[in-house]
Amino acid sequence: MRTLKNFLFRFNPRNVPSRNFSSPFSRTDELSVEEDVERKIGWLLKSIFVGTAAFVGYQFFPYMGDNMLRQSVSLLHVKDPFFKRSGASRLARYAVDDGRRMKIVEIGGAQELLIMLEAAKDDRTRKAALKALAAVSQSDEAVGALHLAGAISVIKSIPDSSEEAEIEKFKGSLLKRFQDLKYESSS
Repeated sequence: MRTLKNFLFRFNPRNVPSRNFSSPFSRTDELSVEEDVERKIGWLLKSIFVGTAAFVGYQFFPYMGDNMLRQSVSLLHVKDPFFKRSGASRLARYAVDDGRRMKIVEIGGAQELLIMLEAAKDDRTRKAALKALAAVSQSDEAVGALHLAGAISVIKSIPDSSEEAEIEKFKGSLLKRFQDLKYESSS
């Protein structure tokens, strides 16, 4: 009976080695694998978020690229001088290279700036128009287009301002730019 009892009850759970059927790695290896997976999934989710944010931004912010440029030029048509100054300021900030400057000329922004300058009733509006024209005139081709649009006579007809020294500075730099490119004598 004792042998039968020993045979039946000889299983002692304290002496049984643990069996790990899930993987041959230790518990620390499992944690490092889990952390690695969590990190990779985190990067995937961050990438999806950035892609979605870029797409949404492109769709919902029309003030980028050509659309912004066209809206800036359309602001020059508004009667309110504040909006005109805002449009001119945007064009001045957009005119950072020759390609963009010519884009402003192509869509009629330079001509509209001249019209704005000619019709301006206050110094702040004149200064904004002159600043934008000075930014656009950094391109030789744009200076040629401004010359054809009659910019020299418009710039010369601006009344002198004792309050805004920048108006005189922009006016002088524009006229010097036309003179440097030999447009001064023909008008």
